[in-house]
Formats: sequence, structure tokens, C-alpha cells
Amino acid sequence: MDYKEAFRTGFQEWILPELKSIREDNAQIKSILKLTNQRLDDVNTHLADQSRRIDETNKRIDDTNKRIDDTNKRIDDTRSELNQLINETRSELNKHIDALRAEFTHRLDNIHNKFDQLTMDFHNRFDALNKRMDDLQRAMVRREEHSDITERIHRIELDISELHRKVAA
Repeated sequence: MDYKEAFRTGFQEWILPELKSIREDNAQIKSILKLTNQRLDDVNTHLADQSRRIDETNKRIDDTNKRIDDTNKRIDDTRSELNQLINETRSELNKHIDALRAEFTHRLDNIHNKFDQLTMDFHNRFDALNKRMDDLQRAMVRREEHSDITERIHRIELDISELHRKVAA
């Protein structure tokens, strides 16, 4: 049994310190593993918290997007209503402008007709005045001729009296 004892003693001297070292290393690894697991648990808790926050943020973003979509829809509806009102107003305004244009055209036609009538009346009166002036001028010429005739008759009478005197003398 010496071998056995020697082997056992050698084995214990050689392996046991290694086992002790391995056990210490194993204990250190277990404590490090425990700390690492605790840190991983903390990281997982932190990640879960971050994930929850991200989910809440995404929910708020979705809510904000819904409100933006609602606002855009309201803006589109308002734009549509405004365009319809503008088109209706434009149509009514065009009708009103057309009616005013027709009325002004009618009034201008009446004014032109009155102006043409006044112009014709003026021309007729002017022509009548010219005729009266021509008649007056003729009458004046006759008066001038009358005074010329009177003068000629007077000269003839003088000539005849002269002749009568000569014949009587």
C-alpha cells in the first residue's frame, strides 16, 4: 500500500492545491457571475423601463398624429368650404356684374339716343336759323335794292326834270 499512500499523498499534494485554486476561482467566478446577473437584471429592468417609455412615446406620437390628421381633415374641409363659398360668391358677383353691365349699356344707349336726338334737334334748329338768316339777308338785299331803286328813281326824276326844263327852254 505504499504506492497507494504515496500516490494518494502525491496526488493530494499536487492536485489538492490545484483543486483549492480551482475552487477559489470557481467561487470568484460564481460571485462575478452573481454580480453580472444582478447587473444584467438591472440592465433588463432598465431596458424594460426604456421599452415602456418608448411605447408611451410611440402612443403619444400616434395620438399626436391622429390629432394632426384630424386637424388636416378640418383644414381640408375648411378649404373645401371656402372654395365653395368663393365659387358661389364669384358666381353671384359675376351675375351682379353682368346685370350692372347690361344696365349701364342700356343707360349708355339711352344717353347716346338722347345725344343723337339733341344733335339732330340742334342741326334742325341750326338749319332753321340759317334759313331765317338767309331770308333776312334776302330781305336786307331787297331793302338795299329798294333804296338803290329809290335813289335811281330820284336821279331819273331829276334827269326828267332837267329834260323838261331843256325842252321848255
